[in-house]
Amino acid sequence: MSGATGALDRRDTVDMAAAAIMVGLTFSWGLNYVAAKISYSGYDPVFLSIARSVIGGFCVFLWCRWRGIALFTRDGTLLAGIAVGVLFGVEFLCLYVGLEHTTVARNTLLVNSMPFWMLIGGHFLLGEQITTRKLLGLFLAFAGLATVFSDKLGGSGDMLFGDLLSLGSGFFWALTNILIKRSKLVEATAEKLLLYQLVGAAVVGVLVMPLAGPPIRDPALLPTLALLFQAIYIVAFTYVLWFWLLRRYPASGLSSFTFLSPVFGVLCGAVILNEPLTIRIFLALGLIAAGLIIVNRPARKLIPV
Repeated sequence: MSGATGALDRRDTVDMAAAAIMVGLTFSWGLNYVAAKISYSGYDPVFLSIARSVIGGFCVFLWCRWRGIALFTRDGTLLAGIAVGVLFGVEFLCLYVGLEHTTVARNTLLVNSMPFWMLIGGHFLLGEQITTRKLLGLFLAFAGLATVFSDKLGGSGDMLFGDLLSLGSGFFWALTNILIKRSKLVEATAEKLLLYQLVGAAVVGVLVMPLAGPPIRDPALLPTLALLFQAIYIVAFTYVLWFWLLRRYPASGLSSFTFLSPVFGVLCGAVILNEPLTIRIFLALGLIAAGLIIVNRPARKLIPV
């Protein structure tokens, strides 16, 4: 995907090394929700979205300079890149602000509704037909979402507001992916695409910042470390590692691991933040994970007679 990696040794299947890396990545992405929650004691969510994008984007830019990856060539992606950046910025505002008003468990489940919004949008906007198998996965997923909203874990209007923003984050995530698929961005390098999104998130955050609270609340060591974890490790390291895997291994095989992210998010929220978990949350987790597995499972190939 990038000029510096044209001679990559591509694999036809996901081997044990890639599987181990994917487990580590999905654990990191689940832990990211906890890190964001911890950082709220020191920083406003909108400011966090800006800082995360600026610091992470700078690190990715340095990576591109080191690897000789071209970023400023004219490839017809500018307008689509701006649009994707805006959508990505709105997505992360919904995620960060929503997470402040709800639990990590509920947030991670609702944000990870993205594949199912993607399935619906792909059917109507990309010409990707919904098969009976995928329809079953979609049904299980929405049953899981309904279970999340039916769980009266506190039952406050504030939590409902956070839940709706979290669900909106998953929707805008899918919308971002659909726009990428319908534009020349699908031909851009992964690093350039990531930078479009990070710049967009920073700009959207700056525009919304006057409507938010004080950007810095209590810049203690722990929330600051949580912010740096999100910006440097999650954005600049795990995303680049993910792109490297996509260039080397089949995307369909890697995507089958995505169901682990909400699992780790729910468990990390309970273990690290002592968030209460109910039977309904576990039921929702099972339904959404089952739906993800069914949707991402490749269709069986018929053996010719």
